[in-house]
Amino acid sequence: MILYEAGGGSVIIYILSGAIVGYFLYSFFIAKKRMNAPPSENIKILTDSTFETTIKNGVSLVDFWAAWCGPCKVQGPIVDEIANEIGEKANICKLDIDKNQRTATKLGIRNIPTLILFKDGKPVDKFVGVKPKGVLMKAINQHI
Repeated sequence: MILYEAGGGSVIIYILSGAIVGYFLYSFFIAKKRMNAPPSENIKILTDSTFETTIKNGVSLVDFWAAWCGPCKVQGPIVDEIANEIGEKANICKLDIDKNQRTATKLGIRNIPTLILFKDGKPVDKFVGVKPKGVLMKAINQHI
């Protein structure tokens, strides 16, 4: 009887281990699929000279990123999905911090990816690191 219970416990451990490995593989393939998706036509690419005028009216989500940043490569496609879903209800934007250091410095961007949600030119929410689509959509919808 003791051997059977130990064996039964081992089976549960194997099943749980398999489920955990499966989850990580699934997450990896979803992230890889997102990274290979074409960029959204609804994304506004910002520069130091266009930043202020673009965010001054309405709701704007700005993704501060750089080409060399691995986590930015994961966050970028998520922002693209949001842009496709939101449409014209909000400005979904990206700003390359290497090419637009004045704006990044002015806003104190020290870690990337950083996403800032603006309402009528004022920051209302800030996210540092990779954030899932649901978290960002919830924040945007609260301010639209």
